[in-house]
Amino acid sequence: MAVRPVRAVAGHAPSKVEGPNQQYLQGYLAWLRNEKRYSELTAENYARDLGRLFELSGDTPLGTIKIHQIRRYIGQLHSRGLSGRSLARMLSAWRGFFIYLMRDHGYTDNPCMGLRAPKSVKALPQALSPDEAMHLMEISADSVPAIRDKAMVELLYSSGLRLAELVGLNAADMNANLGAGEVRVTGKGSKTRVVPLGSYAIAALQAWIAVREQLAKADEPALFVGQRGQRISPRVVQLRMKAWGVKLGITSNVHPHLLRHSFATHVLQSSGDLRAVQEMLGHASISSTQVYTHLDFQYLSKIYDAAHPRAKRKP
Repeated sequence: MAVRPVRAVAGHAPSKVEGPNQQYLQGYLAWLRNEKRYSELTAENYARDLGRLFELSGDTPLGTIKIHQIRRYIGQLHSRGLSGRSLARMLSAWRGFFIYLMRDHGYTDNPCMGLRAPKSVKALPQALSPDEAMHLMEISADSVPAIRDKAMVELLYSSGLRLAELVGLNAADMNANLGAGEVRVTGKGSKTRVVPLGSYAIAALQAWIAVREQLAKADEPALFVGQRGQRISPRVVQLRMKAWGVKLGITSNVHPHLLRHSFATHVLQSSGDLRAVQEMLGHASISSTQVYTHLDFQYLSKIYDAAHPRAKRKP
């Protein structure tokens, strides 16, 4: 399988990967895709994080890097403003890369073992209000791309899909499950789950499927396609969501994960069933889902402050 080159990191020049580092990077990304069954988007994120490692290490051979150097690299990135969460993800990518080098290329040391990223304030995920979510669904489906975009937005909000799950859907699979009012998706770790579809999402998907062939190439299996008739890229989905948010006057920065957060928050507010939300989101651990209980409490706190005559709580 062909491996894409390391892409430019936002705000930084592209990392030039040459010599054995390029060979090791290609082998590692192929291993992630073929053996670990990671999505293309996840593999690209790993490539970006490893590009940072190559940038910081410069001409230093990977086999000679020690723990104090990794610690210095993390400190440099932290001083540039990277959050603890971003650094933890980056360290995880670096750690996995050295594990691969030890397994397949005879390396004897993993300089990332035992290191932890600096802690940062844990930010709660943002969510649209129910009114904002309903307003976003008012996309004017007056063209084939707009019909597609409306179907994507309705599906993201109706079923809480991840971006990679959305772009990975195939038309044949959707046709087989649409009548049952459900969608089968492949999530992280190639785990498959079935989530329900709302009636508005079903109607939007039916409208898109009816015109999909006007945009899709004849042999393209993807449910959602771009202007060239091939599977739509995650970046195009992000840009389209952002553009619709601006056009509809929504003050929040609209992106696919915002709709996933909004789905989880609104379902939890209405049902209180944390386990059901965990299943629909595809979280392996309930702790990942519990963050939405904090959002739910924030919502209840706002209602309390606005409605109770003796609340008198400071913001």
